[in-house]
Order: sequence, then C-alpha cells, then structure tokens
Amino acid sequence: MPPVAASAPVSESSGLTDRHGRAITDLRVAITDRCNYKCVYCRTGNDGAQYAELPVEEYLRMVRVLVSLGIEKIRITGGEPLLRRGVVDMVAGVARLQPTMPAVSGRLRQPLDIALTTNGHLLAELARPLKDAGLNRVTVSMDAVDPAKFARITRVPGSFRQVLAGVRAAQAAGLEPVKVNCVLLRGFNEDQIIEFAKFSRDEGVIVRFIEFMPLEEDRSWTPDSVVRLEEIIERLNRFQPVVPLPPNTQSETARRYTFADGRGEIGIIAPVSHPFCGHCSRIRLTSDGKLRTCLFSQSDHDLYGLMRRGADDAALAAYIRRVVDHKEARHHIGEPGFLKPSRSMVHIGG
Repeated sequence: MPPVAASAPVSESSGLTDRHGRAITDLRVAITDRCNYKCVYCRTGNDGAQYAELPVEEYLRMVRVLVSLGIEKIRITGGEPLLRRGVVDMVAGVARLQPTMPAVSGRLRQPLDIALTTNGHLLAELARPLKDAGLNRVTVSMDAVDPAKFARITRVPGSFRQVLAGVRAAQAAGLEPVKVNCVLLRGFNEDQIIEFAKFSRDEGVIVRFIEFMPLEEDRSWTPDSVVRLEEIIERLNRFQPVVPLPPNTQSETARRYTFADGRGEIGIIAPVSHPFCGHCSRIRLTSDGKLRTCLFSQSDHDLYGLMRRGADDAALAAYIRRVVDHKEARHHIGEPGFLKPSRSMVHIGG
C-alpha cells in the first residue's frame, strides 16, 4: 500500500452544502459495528458476523478533514462504541480539534459539540473518563424500564440495573442533559410509554421515543409495527397533558414536549409518519470508513479507501464535497418501490 501523501492545505472558504441547499454540520462516526446486545428490532440474534474497525488515528484524520469543512457536531456511535478499545482516546482526539477550527463561510465557528450514543451497559465505569476526555453529552439507548421486558428486547438477561447505573453515572459526571432513546416496536414495548414519562420526571432525563424504521438485520419491519407520533401523544396525555416545546435548532429531529406542570421532557422522533428530511444536516462515517449521506442510501462512498491510496487532505475534502452535493432529497419509506438500505443499522452507525 503506498504511503499517504503529505497533506495540502484545505480550503475553508465555505462549509458543506448539498444541492438542495441544506448545510451539513452534523457527523455521526461509528467506531465499531460490534455490539454486546442483540435487540430484536436491530440484530438477528445470530453470532458469527464479521466486524469492521479501523485504528482510532484513521478515524481522527477523516474527522479532522470533515471538521475543517464545517462539521460542528460529532456523535460517536457503533455498534456499541464503549466496547471499542480506545474510545476515550477517540473522544480526546476529537476534543483536541477545538483550538484549530477556522472560520467557515465568513462566520465564527462554534465549539465542537461532542456526543456519544451507547446502550449504557459499560457506561458506569467510563462516564467520568469520557467527560474528562472532552465528551459533552451522552445518549443511552434503553427500550424499557421494566427489567423483564428490557431483557426480552435486548436478549441479554439481567442487564437493566447496569444500564440504569450508567445513566446515573453520566449525570453525576456532568454529561448532561442525558437523553434516553426508546425505539417503540408494537407488541414489545408500547406499554412502556407512560412508564418512560414517569422515568423522565423521576430521573431528570430527556426521554425520546423513536418510530421503528426498516433498518433491522432480519428485515421484519412492516408499517403495522410502527407506533406513530399521534399514538404516542395520545398515550402520554392519558398520564398528564403534554405541552409542545420549541425546537432547539432548525435541524433538530425530535419534536419536543413537556408536561403541563413543567416536569420532564419527551422528544418524539417520527421519521416514518412525519419525515424531517427537508432540513437534514447529517452525514455518517461507518466503522469501515465509508461515507453515507442518508440512513436509507443504497450505496456508500469509500473515504477510507481513498485515504489509504495516498490522497492528501485536499483530495479528501474535494471528494467529501462531491459526495455531499449528491445527498438524497429524502427517504421513501411507505412509498411504492421503496427499497430498504444496503446495510442494516448496526453496520451503518446509530
């Protein structure tokens, strides 16, 4: 393999914008596609899969080029990123990009927002080291607050207490606001909606319900399996009336609510019933170094392969711009001819 060429300067004159006029400022970086859970809406439950991971330094180089082009929010994902040796070093490496960020499109850059999504199983021991390394926020995937139901969904018995300890450790470390994501799957956990409302109020976390999308390995998704936004709101109102909150940013994916007494916050991410593609600001880097411009892309783009063939940073930046320019206008879930993506969620990165 030829050596990587010395990096040429990367132009900072403009940020990343696709042909639909959307500014691309958010990057999700999967640093492994391994996971210690086998959630029913994601994995087949079978072992023997082949996994892809790159050296942390290779991810960091690609991230550095993307940050130079205007990326402002970086979320480290998997698989389960806390399984990955070097995850704290990864966070620290991203945090070190802060002092060198140039202006883009003539405006001052905001400090990088560095977040991480985890299933929480290993979080209790890592929350403080991650915070000390520069992590700002954490999101914990937790699909039930009933331990038995949690075990049924994850297919890992007895792990609920570890996840709860991880949520509380993240709060104690200052990784706030802690968000808890729940994928709702009819027949498994729609009865947990009110229980999660109570959990938000009691634990001081933001709970976000996510409509089940066709991203699972065993291709079991059907429209009837989706618990839609209107049903979620109706169930929440049985507990206490909910009040809409304004979005934090234009590109925010969650519709935000609180309860009439102001305690607790609920977000609903509804890509099936209420798509938000028109203001999508996201791209993804898979654990094997491929760029994906949409969860539902039918192809991906081998940024890592280009880098390993000797491309300097200027060539990588030009390639990224070309890829982003062709970002899809929207997904086509529920439309005639819809095709599921070329990879399942665990191999794309959450």
